[in-house]
Amino acid sequence: MSDINYLKRLFKAYYKEKSSEIPSLSSFENREFGYIPWDTKTFMKRHMSFKVQEQFLTHLINEGPRHIYSSGAIYKQPENQNMEGKEYQGCDFIIDIDVDHFYTPCKEDHDFWYCKECGESGVGMVHSCPNCKKLKIKTLAWICDRCLETAKREIIKLIYNFLIPDFGIDLSNMKIAFSGHRGYHLKIENQQIRKLTSSERREIADYIAGENISLELLGLQEKSGTFYSFSGDTYGWAQKIIRKISVLLKKSDLELRDLLLNKENFNFSKNYVKGFMNSKQDFINKIENHNTFALPSVEGFGLANWKKFFNGIIHEVGVEIDTPVTIDIHRLIRYPGSLHGKTGFKTQEILPDELDDFNPLDEINKKLDPIVFESKVHTTQKVEILEKQVPATKIKGKSYGPYTQGEIIEVPHHIAVFLLCKEVAKTI
Repeated sequence: MSDINYLKRLFKAYYKEKSSEIPSLSSFENREFGYIPWDTKTFMKRHMSFKVQEQFLTHLINEGPRHIYSSGAIYKQPENQNMEGKEYQGCDFIIDIDVDHFYTPCKEDHDFWYCKECGESGVGMVHSCPNCKKLKIKTLAWICDRCLETAKREIIKLIYNFLIPDFGIDLSNMKIAFSGHRGYHLKIENQQIRKLTSSERREIADYIAGENISLELLGLQEKSGTFYSFSGDTYGWAQKIIRKISVLLKKSDLELRDLLLNKENFNFSKNYVKGFMNSKQDFINKIENHNTFALPSVEGFGLANWKKFFNGIIHEVGVEIDTPVTIDIHRLIRYPGSLHGKTGFKTQEILPDELDDFNPLDEINKKLDPIVFESKVHTTQKVEILEKQVPATKIKGKSYGPYTQGEIIEVPHHIAVFLLCKEVAKTI
């Protein structure tokens, strides 16, 4: 049996055994469905609909798809092949947070890339080869508890720093799910929000991400050599920025220096950082006295550097979201309770009060555990590593790897499924 057939059989068995645990959706019969089969030559099959969930579950059991999706949109005719013929009625507001789309320090440890043009290779995130500048890059994106924790913190920040205080969204309208791979998605089910156009959704997405924030409109200006900021007593981004500055200024000198020097955040030179640190206490006093209109005098800081500083703060405050997902009213997202074909993990729904303690790679609450192929008895499988290098993986408190091409290893069943789904190993 080929590995693809083996995984398909496993997925079918999961759906048959757990069909009663797979949740339904609101307006189920008005959603469009799509799936990606295990056949590597076939792309997504979509424009499907099911009148009742039992039909959908039967489809899952019969097909055992690699990925299964449903629409955020609601249609009168969801099965129509033509978008206009679907008779669009509105769309839930969807936000996707995936560490594929932003930098985390742990990627320097577990994400590899290889240039198919010149053979150059390295670690971390690259968009083009640093050697030949070509775009023919093969990547191996991995997961660890650090990057998944970062993604989770972004979701928490999204909910409690933006959706609730700025938009008045009720927690009962939010559906949160771990994607089963490298991130989370959040869906807002609200009749008013469903009416939003793509351009209106973009405005909200830009606001949440901190895109196109005008510092001048907020109040940043220079008069007679003195720089003026904005008051934290106001609402919205001005308040968020001042509050974040207050938090950062309370960090230790070492932490603050490292942050200001960090290339992904502020990227100041050592001299500018030294000048800022010398004025740190003055800045703290101004904020504590609510006198944030006049900025402290920092050696070497002109308007350009203050803009750079505030933009760095905006980057810290904003949420790293995948904007194209939010603005696409016809986007399909992973169905809750379904399996992710790149890991074998479950797309796990999480309640807001469960989110803080949720740890997808080592979850102690069995009802929330997305790793569904862990054997009740200790069974192992032999697999051969196919990739040049496979990073270390820590799952269920145990580390596996790193591995190199050609290694034959014996690992627990759920680790073997993970490596097979990632296509970095084959059974022997």
